[in-house]
Amino acid sequence: MATLTWLGHSAFRLETDRGKRVYVDPFLTGNPKTPEAEKTPEHIDVIAITHGHGDHVGDAVELSRRFPAAEIICQVELKKWLGRKGANVGDTPGLNKGGTHRVGDVFFTLTDAKHSSSSDEGEYLGEPCGIVIQLEDGVPIYFAGDTCMFGDMQLIRHLYEPQLAVLPIGDHFTMGPREAAVALDMLGRPRCVPCHWGTFPLLTGTPDALAALAEEVDVVEMQPGDTIEV
Repeated sequence: MATLTWLGHSAFRLETDRGKRVYVDPFLTGNPKTPEAEKTPEHIDVIAITHGHGDHVGDAVELSRRFPAAEIICQVELKKWLGRKGANVGDTPGLNKGGTHRVGDVFFTLTDAKHSSSSDEGEYLGEPCGIVIQLEDGVPIYFAGDTCMFGDMQLIRHLYEPQLAVLPIGDHFTMGPREAAVALDMLGRPRCVPCHWGTFPLLTGTPDALAALAEEVDVVEMQPGDTIEV
């Protein structure tokens, strides 16, 4: 059984059915919500990054140096930039939206997201993306990344039929609970893990507020360090 562990903010560790360890948006050492025991991973097979902001790229370069065999999944411009910063990006270019990359029997597909994407210095790092990860047993998980609600989430439902949606709900920089509730409706009301909430005072959205607005959805409120079965 695959498991998903929330590491605080938008950082997650996904353990697949066959033991692959995937880190999504690995903002760890600078993350005030990441448990201390989770800041130094023991092993990584894949680093998946939704966009170029520092609270999502996080420790990607350092982790890539520690685990040079780990594949990096992200958009093409961001992957080039990570390579210039010293990450082990290999010879395969980064993806773009609609593209899929296979690692073993796990499939990673970039979807659209509505946000921005730049380095801390303001360098253009491509466009923001969501990521659909299809596990070895065929279960699709949708990591929306930083985004507002947008109509083409209906197409994500139609194409990928996510069984679990990881959605930002903090408001201010992303959608809040009200938009997230509509997003879940467009996605077919899958089980939802809220993220990008509670890290900083500006992020005021809460899982309770989302659950009250999306009564037919199983909204799973996790605390940093919690693990659920997928």
